[in-house]
Amino acid sequence: MIPDKAPGDDVLHASGDLKKEAHIPSFEKYKELYIKSVESPGEFWGDVAKDFFWKTKYTGKFLDYNFDVTKGEIFVKCMEGATTNICYNVLDRNVYERKLGDKVAFYWEGNEPGDEKTVTYRELLQQVCKFANVLKSQGVKKGDRVSIYMPMVVELVVAMLACARIGAVHSIVFAGFSAESLCERIMDSQCCILITADGFYRGDKLINLKLIADEALQKCRDKSFTLDKCIMLKHLTKEEALSGSLSPPAKRACPDLQVPWNPEIDLCWHSLIGGASEECEPVWCDSEDPLFILYTSGSTGKPKGVLHTVSGYMLYTAATFKMVFDYHSDDVYWCTADIGWITGHSYITYGPLANGATSVLFEGLPTYPDVSRMWEIVDKYHISKFYTAPTAIRLLMKYGSEPVQKYKRTSLKILGTVGEPINPEAWQWYYNVVGEKKCPVVDTFWQTETGGHVMTPLPAATPMKPGSATFPFFGVVPAILNESGEELEGPSEGYLVFKQPWPGLMRTVYGNHERFETTYFKKFPGYYVTGDGCRRDKDGYYWITGRIDDMLNVSGHLLSTAEVESALVEHEAVAEAAVVGRPHPVKGESLYCFVTLNDGINYNQKLEAELKKQVREKIGAIATPDYIQNAPSLPKTRSGKIMRRVLRKIACNERDLGDVSTLADSSVIEQLFENRCCTAV
Repeated sequence: MIPDKAPGDDVLHASGDLKKEAHIPSFEKYKELYIKSVESPGEFWGDVAKDFFWKTKYTGKFLDYNFDVTKGEIFVKCMEGATTNICYNVLDRNVYERKLGDKVAFYWEGNEPGDEKTVTYRELLQQVCKFANVLKSQGVKKGDRVSIYMPMVVELVVAMLACARIGAVHSIVFAGFSAESLCERIMDSQCCILITADGFYRGDKLINLKLIADEALQKCRDKSFTLDKCIMLKHLTKEEALSGSLSPPAKRACPDLQVPWNPEIDLCWHSLIGGASEECEPVWCDSEDPLFILYTSGSTGKPKGVLHTVSGYMLYTAATFKMVFDYHSDDVYWCTADIGWITGHSYITYGPLANGATSVLFEGLPTYPDVSRMWEIVDKYHISKFYTAPTAIRLLMKYGSEPVQKYKRTSLKILGTVGEPINPEAWQWYYNVVGEKKCPVVDTFWQTETGGHVMTPLPAATPMKPGSATFPFFGVVPAILNESGEELEGPSEGYLVFKQPWPGLMRTVYGNHERFETTYFKKFPGYYVTGDGCRRDKDGYYWITGRIDDMLNVSGHLLSTAEVESALVEHEAVAEAAVVGRPHPVKGESLYCFVTLNDGINYNQKLEAELKKQVREKIGAIATPDYIQNAPSLPKTRSGKIMRRVLRKIACNERDLGDVSTLADSSVIEQLFENRCCTAV
């Protein structure tokens, strides 16, 4: 599975200087540790666990699991019998045991240049304890679910760690999602409290977050679910900074923002935290107690609440962060993701803090106020490890090398990509222009469900191939299957699956274990099915080829075609809708929508705008269609199934449709080609 030696031709190697200090300095060392991690996982991960505090040790097997639905219920258990607290391990341990209290945990960089804040580990611990006491005063206890809907401010980290400290389960909802999406997630997880903010700027656009949150709570009430309390952070309307507050500077104020306020349920973050104690004993949790729920799109249209548990997730995010980014104590690390996504959970909060790292927390956009913003920040904070999405790289490529070369970037040592497969052209630009051929690129493949990196280069050990996720991380055993479920050997292409668990793998879909089993284990019993296609080349390198199921990857965010179709069909003018992906030079994939209208309805720009608005309100701005095509009828088989394969060809204006013999009415095809959208709407 892993070649004995890495290939010497057609690959790029890390510099000798990087190898001297690397945690994994060679491919031979990687191979040695990989075999140990697969054959003796308890021994391998037991070594990792020694760095953490355990109130009680685990008993029995380190990893226990069943991946085969024909042999009973699917389960994964790690370190059963152990008790710990992840907040204690990422904060108290660093402050008191490792003496890192005065070390910077986060440099907060706001939307506007000059908006900044420095937060040490000691300050972060104090604020987390205070807010944990606030939550307890509001009746939140171990096992309760807490919904968090906030912009990229330090208080978002405070809120999630405060939940972890008292054993509550956080459910963070990306602040770009709509009121409908927030409502759906609050209700599915039966949250007892919502934490939000008044608003934030996205570039020069003002977002009234509290207004959206209130709409979501009203939608909950309309569906007979009442959430009694909402804590709001004054991010833009704060008149005066409170002593010890981590809130942004006063110059961020926006006094004209009209913030709705319901005194019966609304509570002010600053008022609550001002008098709270800085002492809060952690609640000791079992290894398999839930840590958080994070919703990801599902092929049925209903988001799945991916549930991660305490100990396995802690070990896996800590280990992947340390080894994949080759983290050392003097590094300054920047992940540009939003904490509302799994990347922000694992590689802004838990992974870096578990290693005592200093990170940049960024609220803004890569192109605001100009397209040099990222490189300005790299120089400002002397970033050594930089992690971003192919979407951002392709966006910045459009502006050429000059905005990058305005800044020195001499501090950079390692570059990373996340969210989707990166095309070789973007990889080369990133490597050649941004890193000036000195920085290895770690092209990481993983999912919300996997908790952390599962296929990735290790910067000093793995010779790189532009666009390849290369080899599996420790403990991960990939295989490529054909449609019949047979394992393919050597160079091949098919379904990417994994044969055994690793500590960070999800444990279930919240409230629906049957869906967990059906989605990930039913198609090929005995394997975890990623839903992605994969190619293995002659050298054993893995290349992710994209989603196989009805999912789209738009700007690194997975969207369900069924979810978008459902939003479109809810419009009174639409009888039927079908959504496919079309390649996009920046976003990777764009949404191309076919809509069949009810009799007597004419398609026009007003209707088009209404449909786009409908999708935005139901899902969020990230799901706004790029193309909407009027389709008097859709290509269907004789059994009535929509042939999305054909629609994808039409969206791309490709006439080679393959076998269409099963079409019920082939005349539909030419009409759809004639109606094609030539430009994005």
